[in-house]
This record gives sequence, structure tokens and C-alpha cells, in this order.
Amino acid sequence: MKNLCCIKQEAQTILLSLKFILFYLFLFVYISSVSAKEYTLHSPDKQISVIISADSKLPLTWSVSFQGEKLLLPSRIGMEIEGSKSAFGNLSAVKKIVNRSSDKVIEVLVPVKNSQIRDFYNEMVLYFNEGYAVCFRAYNNGVTYRIETEIKNNIRVTNETVEFNTAEDCLAYWPKGDAPDYYSHFEAVFEKAKLSELGNTRYAYLPLYLSTPSGKKMVIEEADLYNYPNLFLWGSASSLLTGKFPPVVLKTELKPKTDRVELFKEKAPYIAETTGQRTYPWRIIAIASDDKGLLNNELVYQLSSPFKAEQGKDASWIKPGKVAWDWWNANNIYGVDFRSGINTETYKYYIDFASEYGLDYIILDEGWSLSTTNIKEPNPEIDIPALVSYGKAKNVDVILWALWLPLDKDIEGTLDIYSRWGVKGIKVDFMQRADQYMVNYYERVAKACYDRKLLVDYHGAYKPAGLNRKYPNVISYEGVAGLENDKWSTDITPEHDLILPFTRMVSGPMDYTPGATKNASQEGFYPVYREPMSQGTRAHQAAMYVLYDSPLQMLADNPSNYKKTPDFTRFISKFPTVWDQTVPLEGKIGEYLVMARKYGNQWYIGAMTDWTPRTFEISLDFLDNSRYKIEILKDGINADRYPADFKIEQSVISSKNQKIRIQMAPGGGWAAILIPE
Repeated sequence: MKNLCCIKQEAQTILLSLKFILFYLFLFVYISSVSAKEYTLHSPDKQISVIISADSKLPLTWSVSFQGEKLLLPSRIGMEIEGSKSAFGNLSAVKKIVNRSSDKVIEVLVPVKNSQIRDFYNEMVLYFNEGYAVCFRAYNNGVTYRIETEIKNNIRVTNETVEFNTAEDCLAYWPKGDAPDYYSHFEAVFEKAKLSELGNTRYAYLPLYLSTPSGKKMVIEEADLYNYPNLFLWGSASSLLTGKFPPVVLKTELKPKTDRVELFKEKAPYIAETTGQRTYPWRIIAIASDDKGLLNNELVYQLSSPFKAEQGKDASWIKPGKVAWDWWNANNIYGVDFRSGINTETYKYYIDFASEYGLDYIILDEGWSLSTTNIKEPNPEIDIPALVSYGKAKNVDVILWALWLPLDKDIEGTLDIYSRWGVKGIKVDFMQRADQYMVNYYERVAKACYDRKLLVDYHGAYKPAGLNRKYPNVISYEGVAGLENDKWSTDITPEHDLILPFTRMVSGPMDYTPGATKNASQEGFYPVYREPMSQGTRAHQAAMYVLYDSPLQMLADNPSNYKKTPDFTRFISKFPTVWDQTVPLEGKIGEYLVMARKYGNQWYIGAMTDWTPRTFEISLDFLDNSRYKIEILKDGINADRYPADFKIEQSVISSKNQKIRIQMAPGGGWAAILIPE
């Protein structure tokens, strides 16, 4: 029998144990209460999962998984407003959650890839007590979020927290930038490297391509960009990408002895001054299991503000088409009885050429105006109204180049003059900025041109971010290291040509300006400014008219050269510049691409390779049961030694069960037109 002392000791031990149990139970409850609450959003096909962590004691984060693989570890979301006590997304309590799903079809007015897009997603909106919300969406081919604010007065945004904390050390095709103030033409030559190798000394402009070690693909983009600066990404010593923004520019001046290079003399301590009741740009990750899966991604278009026709106006006047372009070939035409150059006779020659081959436009690039700063008057050698009239008689319209700064000084007055002359569009150049003012400038130009039924092609420009949906007269963008660089560098290789469809082109149309007729091997290429050539074969150039998205597509070479090779010129002139359907067939970034497109009842197929010769056996199961006549332009038998060698042949496709053999030389290409009989 236990004595009283032992009983007391046992009671104390039990009591102490109970205290420990109660303490740890309290600690568990406390930790649980301060741990972030998690909300899960799935894509319609359940392959993509987004986990949002939100609590009043921890920062707001999101993470992403695809097919069971972690792509994004918790990454912070937030925004800092001048005068606010704390940043949005930092220790914020969720007030309300709204979930919804949507499945509809978007009819595309100027179809860059497809005339119809299925807009199918699940959405979760988290509303917070501080007067803001964050909207998340999960699509079958990507994820996105954006911040929304409900503040009565105007605000100044001092920073937005954007992070992409990749789960593993991804391989990147880094569109490197190092210019101060993000002052750039945004024409990337890509660096292929692991994120951990890039460091934090250079930024990337969007879109940014990433590949996980297992081969999953991501492209980081933004959409519905208005009244707000562009997003740029900075690397680190790890796999974390951090967003930064150009500040509001308060004062600029031109660099001495230049008409287009600005110096930023004064900058604000904030990135945007805007209304407090608005939505902000979407932060997008396009996702695919392989490179080919990126080629039909149109999330930037889907997520941008839709076109709204003003009363009495519509978009039926917008006419995509092909263009005879003067600048790449330096107006260096020959075999004529007049002195070639920037003059009326030369441009009549361009119009005659365009009319002969069924091209829709000519562009008068830099040099047509009295000066680059006086873009309201032609130089004495050019009669614009006479050229417009001459072109109309031959079904060819005129587009004019304009430097952005002089246009900015009087957008309405300048465009009124162009409208009176009868021109059909403008090519605005050398913006080179991505701050809030420049984003607003893009929209002001787009609207002013829309009101006057003028097309807009932005050069010296950042990537598309959705304005071409809101204003479908925004017909194309540069923002790409294209064929023009062959005039002064060796950067535009076949490998570079095959990086672009998986990077820059994922965000929208790109004015690469293809069509070179002087074609060189890797060993034989050298830059020539006035008589430029391209790297790769003639068939490689032809394939770009199928593979590259641009509703305003250039024929960049000299009309005199095109006239010397009429079979090639007639062939590339047959390609449309918009598409009803796009079907990727084969693709690997920087190496090869094969793609089919449909317009009306005709199909078109294009293929390109890098410096490695390649052969593909392509299934035609995307066709219907019709018989098709097929016309093929392919590398000639000697294209490996003489890259301008090509062959055109015709045959019949009697069944969609047939296969086509595509054989390409080093730097080669292949293109075909299929017409139902």
C-alpha cells in the first residue's frame, strides 16, 4: 500500500503532465492560428493547382503545381501605396472569397493565331479588409493573378511586390537588359543559362521562358497593361525572380546631337499615379508539358480588355496584309531609268511591285518627311497625295513612319493631316521606354488612330501586352531582334529564329520583317548595311510567312531582287497574314519548328531548322477528307552549299491519312500551300 507521500508525488506528476499537455495543446492551437490559411484553385482539367496562403499575420503568397510537379514555391504578392500605413498583401485578413468558373468563346477581330479562342478557367477572388482584392485564375494552359483596389481618391503606387520563386533551378532563355532606367528597344538576343548562373546584375524584359529540370515549360508574361509601367524581372543567386518597375519620369531632355535619345533628368519616388478604383495588370505564367504546347497559348489576348466599338464605328475597316518595305533594302532598287532613293518615282516603283504581286501596302519609312522632327510636311522629293492616289488606282495603300516624340507633341493634328492625305496607317518608332507615360502614349496613339481609321505598327517598342485586343487597329509590334540586325551584326542566326516562337511570339504579334533573297551559310555570312543578306536558306525565309505571327507582314527585300526571282516572290505573296486555326506539329526551342495553319478552306504548313539538317514525317490528320493540291517550296539539293537554292514542286494529297516528308538543309526551311480540289 502506497504511503501518502508517494500518492502526493504521483498526483503532482499527473498534474505536471496535464499542464504540459495543455501547454502543447495551446501552443498547437496558437501556431495553427498564426499559420497562413490556404485556399486551393484548380484548372478545369485538374492538371494545374494554385495554392494561395493568406492570413492577417503572414504575407500573401501563391504557389503553383503542374501534373504533380511543383513549379512555383510560395511567392509574395503585394502593393505599396504612398501614405498607407502598411503594404497590401502584408499581414492582411481575408474578408470574403468569391469563386466562379467561365467557359466561353472569344471571337478574335484580327486573328493572330486562331479566329476563335476558348476562354475556359476557374477563378478565385480574395477580398481583404484594407480595400483591395486579388483575383486568381487557373486555365488549362496557365495561371494568373492581378490586384484590384477600391480607393476613392487618386493614389501613387510606390511599388508592387512580384515574385516568381521557382521550385527548381530552371533553364532560362534570358532576354537580357542592362540599360539604366529600362531604356531599350526590347530587341532580345537571348542568353541560355540556369537562373542561378545569371546573378542580379541584369534584368529580363518579358516574356521570359523557363524550363524545369524535368522539362516542364513556363513563360512569364503580363496582360491588360494600361496606365501603369511595364514589369521587369531581376535574377538572384538562387532561382528567385523579383519584379521591378520603371519610376514615373518627371523631366527629360534629348541627348545632344540626337533627335530620339532621351535623358531622364528627374524621376519620381513612385511607379504610377492613378485612380484608386481600378484593376492592375495580370501576372501570367503560361504552362506546357513541352515546347510545342506553348505555340498556341493566347493568354495575353484572353486576359486583356475587350474591344468596344464606339457608337457609329466598328472594326470592319481594319485590313491586315502584306507590305513592300523600303528601309531594310535602303531604297537601293536598280534596273530603272530614274535615280533611286527617297523620292516619288522610287515609291511608285514600290507601288507597281506591290500591285503586281498582290501586296496590300507600301511603307514610307524614315526620310519621307521634311525632317524627323517635322513629320507634318513631306520632303520636297515626295508628293504624298499623288502617291496615295497612284496607289489607290492599283489597290495599294500607304503607311507612314513617324518618330514618336514629334507625334507626341501633336497627335491629333498630325494624324488629321495624314488622314487628309489618305494614308492608311502609321509606323511609330523609337519609343524605347516602358514607364507609365509611355504605356499611356501607346493607348493615346491607338485611340486617335482608331478614330481616324488608321492602323498602328509600334517599333522601338516593348512587347504586346493586350492593347491589340482593346484596339484591333494595333496591327503589330516590333520588340524583337529581327532581320534588320543582319545589316550590322551576326546575331540573327537560324537558332535565334527558332527561339522567337517560344519566347517573344507567345505574347503576341511580332514584326520580324522576313523575306531576304540574299541568303548565306554560317561560314559565308557577313553584315552589309546597304545590300544585306540573311543567315540560312531561302526556304527558311519562306517558312517564316507561315510560322511568324504578324497581321501586317513585310516583304523586306529589294523589289528589284524580288523581280529577279518571281517564282519565289509569287509563292510568299500567297500567304495570308491572319489565321483561322493554328496546329503546332513539332517544336523544340532553338532547334526546329513545324506548324500548320488554316485560313478559309486552305491550309499552310511551315518548317524551319537551325544549322542542323533535319527530316520529319508529318501526319496530315488535321485535314478534312477533301483532296488537296499541294504546292511546296523547299531547300534545293545544293542549299547546304548555296543557301539561295530552292525548289518548287506540286503534287496531290488524296487522303489525310497520308504523311508528308519534310527534309531541310542546315539553316533550312520548308513551306507548303494546300488548296482543296
